[in-house]
Amino acid sequence: MSINGMDSGIECTLSKFVNDTKLCGAVDMPEGQDVIQRDLDRLEKWASVHLMRFNYAKCRVLHVDQGNPWYRYRLGDEKIECSPAKKDLGVLVDEKLHVNWHCTLTA
Repeated sequence: MSINGMDSGIECTLSKFVNDTKLCGAVDMPEGQDVIQRDLDRLEKWASVHLMRFNYAKCRVLHVDQGNPWYRYRLGDEKIECSPAKKDLGVLVDEKLHVNWHCTLTA
């Protein structure tokens, strides 16, 4: 199955890997939350049209920076859980973009 066109109309940064998709957006004003949610809605619609599904159990929101309001996003009808840290390409990163947890767990 081809993922061509997945990023059509997406306003945020969309990173596509073999079996992983990441959507990143800045929320410096309330409108930023709406942009991210619209992009999530576009991705869900794209997946539905192409008979694909996102693994909701693996979807997480990482709110970066202390000033970032903890808006609750959804993908389709499913709310996306928030996480204090997320593993990205094998490295555990927290909301301050520190890798301390990764270093501690690795040691």
